[in-house]
Amino acid sequence: MDCYKIVAVFVVFTGAIIAAEPLKFKPHRSEPKQEWSYVDVRTGAHMFYWLYYTTAPAGFQQTPLIMWLQGGPGGSGTGFGNFEEIGPIDVDQSPRNTTWLQAASLLFVDNPVGTGFSYVDGKEYYTHDVAGIATDMLVLLHEFFMVKSPQFQEVPFYIFSESYGGKMTAAISQALYKSMKAGEISCNFKGLAMGDSWISPIDSTQTWAPYCYTNSLVDLSGYLAINDSVKRVASSINAGKWSDATDAWGSTQTVVDLQTNGVNFYNILKWDQEETSRLYQGNSLCDRMLAPYHSESLDDFMNKEIRQKLGIIPKNVRWGGQSSEVFATQSVDFMKPVVDIVDDLIQNTDLKVVVYTGQLDLIVDTIGTEQWVHTLTIADQYKLASRTPILDPFTKLTSGYVKTYNNFSFYWILDAGHMVPSDNGNIALKMVQMVTDSKK
Repeated sequence: MDCYKIVAVFVVFTGAIIAAEPLKFKPHRSEPKQEWSYVDVRTGAHMFYWLYYTTAPAGFQQTPLIMWLQGGPGGSGTGFGNFEEIGPIDVDQSPRNTTWLQAASLLFVDNPVGTGFSYVDGKEYYTHDVAGIATDMLVLLHEFFMVKSPQFQEVPFYIFSESYGGKMTAAISQALYKSMKAGEISCNFKGLAMGDSWISPIDSTQTWAPYCYTNSLVDLSGYLAINDSVKRVASSINAGKWSDATDAWGSTQTVVDLQTNGVNFYNILKWDQEETSRLYQGNSLCDRMLAPYHSESLDDFMNKEIRQKLGIIPKNVRWGGQSSEVFATQSVDFMKPVVDIVDDLIQNTDLKVVVYTGQLDLIVDTIGTEQWVHTLTIADQYKLASRTPILDPFTKLTSGYVKTYNNFSFYWILDAGHMVPSDNGNIALKMVQMVTDSKK
């Protein structure tokens, strides 16, 4: 797969002396307590995390801790998740009214290694699958809970995620639960929430055509064109040709772009035809998948103000500089499902297992997510459970639904696309409070 065009944009090593520029970060009077650090998860592999203590009146010991994992793979939690979705301020340094700090302390991790401010010393140190990603994360979590922040050992701990982050979260949760039960890590792991997550790639891809058709984005001809392309994806998967499946999936994105005249894969109501078509016509799959996480303003902010604020970033490391390699080295694993891992977590642990999905998301559409959920061991009982509406706390209008069976819950979030917290912050925050039993 051609994944090298992006390297020209996000250079790994830079000779620029960024620290020489004037500090532009504006500390806020009410800025929460923070800690950040690197953990050497392996020789040549250095993972960065950033911890924010909750602003809840009860204090951090009486309030959950949430680790946030971004998608991609190669999207940065400390950057995009923090400043574009759930952190205390946005990229313009304005306070965010719907920050999840109201309900929990937040642990942002740049994962896998090479993402965000995390970095590797050479190409041989990248991970190649979710098993390797989970192994690295266990090292970081052991260091966090057992060495750097033991005060969080008894605090209820949840992993929330988005997109490919959900796939990573499933594998990490399975590994963490086993490690915790074996007495290797002491933490109060309570559950995981996978948002618009890449759990069963073929289910998500096979539903692109019906999703587009029922939302008037294509006619019958467009429907058939997309479906024909999807068949090539399925054929590669069935043959076990995983890298070919990833390439065929990228080609199918281009077909969707052409047939819809530039639909936004991440929110079908946010149209920018010129930008979308520019992205999908002639750019590598790496470029397309990482572009949503690397706006010019966020890149600039992270590599200047935030870099200076943190003060520990090596001079030869640039935020996002290795993202394309992160995606490229996961390309064989990209289209592999982890439904069996999710099923194991539901069946064989006492963890809360949550799936949430945005109504307006195309790339991981709701009907595709429901399709794999209906293959779980609990599917028959889950289907019979009642669905409860969720009201917006301010407008009192129905803004979502939730259905629960035993330790599994499914949240439908209305008026939101792939990035649920960005599109419907009020309901995303309310969902967090419901999942973690915390109050604003």
